Amino acid sequence: MAMSLVVTSWKVLGLLLTLESVFIQSEARAFFVFGDSLVDSGNNNYLVTTARADSPPYGVDYPTGRPTGRFSNGLNIPDLISQIPNMSQQIGLSEPPLPYLSPQLRGIRLLNGANFASAGVGILNDTGVQFAFLIDPAYNFSHMN
Repeated sequence: MAMSLVVTSWKVLGLLLTLESVFIQSEARAFFVFGDSLVDSGNNNYLVTTARADSPPYGVDYPTGRPTGRFSNGLNIPDLISQIPNMSQQIGLSEPPLPYLSPQLRGIRLLNGANFASAGVGILNDTGVQFAFLIDPAYNFSHMN
């Protein structure tokens, strides 16, 4: 049991080192985020749904100290990735990708990337039905301007 854990740990470390070298050598043009509540930056604030993170205690450790729609008390993974100096310089990020449904996501901000994540989504059509309305990925791609 302990030996398999050690082997698995080495495999994970090797994968991370490989990904790091690929990331450093590549030139990113934009930063797009897809996922669920782990990476949602506030899309659900613009939806009629019970899956919401727009009230305390969400956001208490975020730089503004206010809820942002992130399902965490502070920064989430896309926020941290967008702070990596090499990436932020290549793409020209001055902020993490905005939620796809945000009215502020226009022009050059859209060219820098967008966050399509929405809490409660999943791979199956019936995932999250208890939340009323969630982002439909197929709808998003067919209506991009």
